[in-house]
Amino acid sequence: MSPAAGGGAPAVDDLLAVAPPGETPDLSGAHPRLGADRIRMLGARGVRRPTSRGDLLLVEGRPDHGFVVVLAGRVAVVAAFGTPEQQIVRVHGPGRFLGELGLLTGQVAFSTAVALEPGEVLEVPRDRLRECLLRDAEFCDEILRASLLRRSLAIGEGHGFRIVGSRFSADTRTLREFAMRNRLPHRFVDLESDAGSESLLRTLGITPAETPVVIWHDVVLRNPDPAELAALVGQRPVRRRRSRPLDLVVVGAGPAGLAAAVYGASEGLSTQVVDAVGTGGQAATTSRIENYLGFPAGISGTELAERAEVQAAKFGATTHTPAEAVALDTSGGLHVVRLRGGDTLVTRALLVATGARCRRLPVPRLDDFEQTSVYYAATQVEAQLCVDDPVVVVGGGNSAGQAALFLADHARTVRLVVREHGLDEYMSRYLADRIERDPRIEVHLHTEVCDLVGERGLLEACVVQDSRDGTRSTLPARELMVFIGADPCTGWLGGTVALDSGAYVCTGRSAEDGGGDGRRSPGLLETSVPGVFAAGDVRSGSTKRVASAVGEGAMAVRLVHEHLAHAR
Repeated sequence: MSPAAGGGAPAVDDLLAVAPPGETPDLSGAHPRLGADRIRMLGARGVRRPTSRGDLLLVEGRPDHGFVVVLAGRVAVVAAFGTPEQQIVRVHGPGRFLGELGLLTGQVAFSTAVALEPGEVLEVPRDRLRECLLRDAEFCDEILRASLLRRSLAIGEGHGFRIVGSRFSADTRTLREFAMRNRLPHRFVDLESDAGSESLLRTLGITPAETPVVIWHDVVLRNPDPAELAALVGQRPVRRRRSRPLDLVVVGAGPAGLAAAVYGASEGLSTQVVDAVGTGGQAATTSRIENYLGFPAGISGTELAERAEVQAAKFGATTHTPAEAVALDTSGGLHVVRLRGGDTLVTRALLVATGARCRRLPVPRLDDFEQTSVYYAATQVEAQLCVDDPVVVVGGGNSAGQAALFLADHARTVRLVVREHGLDEYMSRYLADRIERDPRIEVHLHTEVCDLVGERGLLEACVVQDSRDGTRSTLPARELMVFIGADPCTGWLGGTVALDSGAYVCTGRSAEDGGGDGRRSPGLLETSVPGVFAAGDVRSGSTKRVASAVGEGAMAVRLVHEHLAHAR
């Protein structure tokens, strides 16, 4: 907590001139008021501090070190504080707390909290807050729910940093996908359509050739990679040195990996999760999962992953992205995971949960359009690109069906190209029924894409062929969404564990048959190497569903316990 300095006082004067009276109403449940009992509990673990008009209680772009409760006075939550674009987004009075998800994940704040008048706050250090969350389940639920809702509001309102670049740039796309997969509040400024983008770049002395750029207050990152963006928002790097090996390292932060993190950490295992891109895995490419137990209204893959990451952090697990595993050494008694960049993780048990990578469409000229017009996900990022455009979705499974329904709310037209003779051959019946009843979606059964049409890297149409009579037709398309299956991400294993003919990881009896050590029978999810387990889509014979991946991740932790007990 620090007093305003420099231009702070004039900025506060400007805020007071537009601040609403009282406090803003809590319409979404994101800003609950803590009761007297909770404040007394927190007070025993924190410090009460007087505040003066203009004090900065949280600062955008800086870490959230403590849990701050307003005891007296009013506090404004401000986006882009101290800039010409600053605006009040909330005003809080006594009993409300400040901050959002970064308090639990270690990320920086995405808005600034300014005292509008003299008052008092209670500040509880993060580690002491975690004690409270673990002891009081109801309080924990309240804080977690509010933090998740606040992050969703921040994303929807475009708080945080700006990504400035061309929608047709592969580097821009990489940054946007990283921000989306990690649920980072930001705003995209498209050089192709935003009228003020060129003047913004001129002001900063940046040429279009130097884009994409990330801008946040006085920080400008020229064509950064995801690791630089992660550092900007405070996502912690992998810890380089540990005096003791970890109990469990999980490679892959999809549903299986996150489930293992939750169960492993909650059961006392020192647990660390790494992922090359972000949390969610294949599920993060899905706009809405409707057949996952406990979510009758459905939930997006990114939201599910975000909840799981926070849940794992509550129990002490750490998640690091981007952190790509490139090699595994199992030659000693411990397992060593080597990461791109040279860092290593040493662990007593390892869970391989790297999932699968989307399969590319085998058509001519795909390389010409893949960086600008071909996508392997259907999230808000892709939806923004598809507004008023003709879109072709390829695939006959649930992912393709969900993508078609989601994009129909944004695109001018959606055409679903399906190789199978019926929608329900690989797609859930409820989803097939919904697509068949939706007049916005044109379904092409027993049809495959055979060619792409366009100039200078911009897609114009897809040529498709009917597999029954061989007739061809041309479907207009500015964007092509591909959901035709996936291949396992096992290249980094380098022959250390047995794989099946499709390069999926063998476990249990198949691992014993496929290269086990001959002296032991691997457990149900154990590979041919003792203490190395596999779960989720990367495992040979797995059911490719979110629920089964979560179940396997949880089951793997029980097997890890058995291995560790036997290894002592």
